[in-house]
Amino acid sequence: MGSDNIAKFIKNNSLHITNINQSLRNLKSEVLVDFIRSDLTGIMVVTNKVAVQSDLCIIKKYVKNVDNIDSLNVEVPRLPQSKSYLKIISIPYFSYDNSQEHLSSSDVEQIIKQNQIFDNVILTSKLRVIKVSLKLDMLIIWIDIWDVQSGSKAKSLINWCFNVGKYIATIRGANMNSGVLQCKNCWKWEHTTMSCRIQGSKYVKCNGPHKSKNHH
Repeated sequence: MGSDNIAKFIKNNSLHITNINQSLRNLKSEVLVDFIRSDLTGIMVVTNKVAVQSDLCIIKKYVKNVDNIDSLNVEVPRLPQSKSYLKIISIPYFSYDNSQEHLSSSDVEQIIKQNQIFDNVILTSKLRVIKVSLKLDMLIIWIDIWDVQSGSKAKSLINWCFNVGKYIATIRGANMNSGVLQCKNCWKWEHTTMSCRIQGSKYVKCNGPHKSKNHH
């Protein structure tokens, strides 16, 4: 929303909360609006539970019909994003075309882009390719993706299989990758907290400029 739209909408905050909640109740939704605030990107509607698409449609319809609001500048609502962690197993260390070159993160990313199950997946960072052990010529691919707060996108991918040449790779759920250095300040990989050059902190789930205790 433009700045003019935001200012007009926020002016009657309490009324909007009451009206939106009434619309949600009318359609038997369990979601209710707790409060509404503005930020640099638009308005943020905070709810008691994670909203689904039907709830977002109700909120969008209400906002577009508010008096003095330019409906053409009301953007499509979206849920807040967080990070989900996955790993891909059963991929060979060496290229599946029998060459002696081992697979790089760029190679794996290209393989992923060619598979339709990843069509709506957005990576939060570069893939991390780790050999399982010195004795086994297999890889684990750590993949972090942008997800909704309920983690539904990651859940829909877990246990899916896809072909990498003659091999069948499998997607599993993962925790934050303990086998790779990760900074607890900026949450980027391959350096420690002590060597981080970024001032301030970022929260791992939303990438916001605050620590976990200050996340809402």
